[in-house]
Amino acid sequence: MQAKAVINKDFTVSTVDKRVYGSFLEHMGRAVYSGIYEPGHSSADENGFRRDVLDYVRDLDMPIVRYPGGNFVSAYRWEDGIGPREERPVRLDLAWRTRETNQVGVNEFSDWAKLANTEMMLAMNLGSRGLDDARNFLEYCNHPGGTYWSDLRAKHGYKDPHNVRIWCLGNELDGPWQVGHKSAAEYGHLANEVSKAFKYFDKTLETVACGSSNDKMKSYPEWEATVLDQAYDSVDYISLHKYFGNEENDTLNYFAKAIDLDRYIVTIGGVIDYIKAKKRSNRDVKICFDEWNVWYHDRKEDGERIASWNWPEAPALLEEVYNLEDALFVASLLNVFIRRSDRVKIACMAQLVNVIAPILTRTDGPAWRQTIYYPLQFASKYGRGTALNVATSGPTYNCEVAQDVPYLDISAVLHEGGKSIAVFALNRSLDQSLDLNLALQGFSGVTIKEHTMMAEDDLRAGNTVDNQNRVQPRKGSGLQIDDDGNLVGALAPKSYHFILLSVSMA
Repeated sequence: MQAKAVINKDFTVSTVDKRVYGSFLEHMGRAVYSGIYEPGHSSADENGFRRDVLDYVRDLDMPIVRYPGGNFVSAYRWEDGIGPREERPVRLDLAWRTRETNQVGVNEFSDWAKLANTEMMLAMNLGSRGLDDARNFLEYCNHPGGTYWSDLRAKHGYKDPHNVRIWCLGNELDGPWQVGHKSAAEYGHLANEVSKAFKYFDKTLETVACGSSNDKMKSYPEWEATVLDQAYDSVDYISLHKYFGNEENDTLNYFAKAIDLDRYIVTIGGVIDYIKAKKRSNRDVKICFDEWNVWYHDRKEDGERIASWNWPEAPALLEEVYNLEDALFVASLLNVFIRRSDRVKIACMAQLVNVIAPILTRTDGPAWRQTIYYPLQFASKYGRGTALNVATSGPTYNCEVAQDVPYLDISAVLHEGGKSIAVFALNRSLDQSLDLNLALQGFSGVTIKEHTMMAEDDLRAGNTVDNQNRVQPRKGSGLQIDDDGNLVGALAPKSYHFILLSVSMA
């Protein structure tokens, strides 16, 4: 099979916001307790944070992490997680039917975020609570001092404000499963009032309104239209969530589900444009895709466990073991975010540790990287700059999800200074190599600086506690620059490629 692609230095999409490579930590399962925080662990620092996990997070160059939920936040009292640990109450978490000890709260998360070299993205409870609690939370986190809440923060050992710049206005409040579920009109009014209040405090703060929990909701996309009709002038982002899986055991159909993500973004982009035109506004609301990942391997079984258990403390939950097939699919989702970087400015892989996560740990044991860790790492480290428009032609296939699905999935990012280009390419074919010819118009002196790939005969191969490096990137081969300055060569079946090109502007 042969595929052609063309990039031109003058045909760009948008600057890729580095926050599109973010993640998410919820008080759910072992994401926090024995995930990032385990005081008795051999690698724990003086604050109880696992250094082995921190090393893996820093290696992701993670720009932003959303916290503390998720469904958890819709009944959460942030005040429970501040002050002396021995005085913090134990609460029932209605979202996951567990006991929450509150040994980690906003101050500890701030400490961890600094160690992880990441920015905090805080979510507030707009399910069971409202405006007053939200503004108190903001004052506690961001005001320098001289008021009740800011002085209380100083009393707790944090004289300097946390200076959180971006705030989520609740979580999935379109969902009937959510504590404090609201209609779109109810929620839109509340989100607008909270966002306005936050910007009375500091007009440079950014706020994220809840969009649809997924694109299969009956209220989608009317929910977004109603919410934005009320809150467009005050919010900066509308959030979207979507999880994917290969429940049909059909790999080509699974790979094509990246097109569903693209459709979702395009649809909500259209809703945003409609409301902008309706309001004769000059503002641009962007998309924050703050929950996305593969989630299906144990989803049904975990749902049954949650319904049956009796309020355990930090139980193992949703600890998906990912394989190469999942890694290739995650790479294609990241390509969508790059290609739609004009719309999507923030995205959070859900979640970061243990719970549907790129990093797994064992309590009192090791931490290791899952297969999906690597495409996120390459995108985060090298997918920053200006997204280039990649025009492609080549063989396609049909499946249940979509028709004319290209075997070649590709994105490209021109780095600042114009001296290098990162190319992220996937061959979706299960049994045929793909001869690629990528023309680079407007560039000269093209050389391959780095080529790394992920490919295995067994798509079900994954990394486990007993074989932590079974699947990992390796040095790529088979690509070269021809006499015309084009990138040419064969992409192996079911393979992912990161190619770093050194270039000069022609």
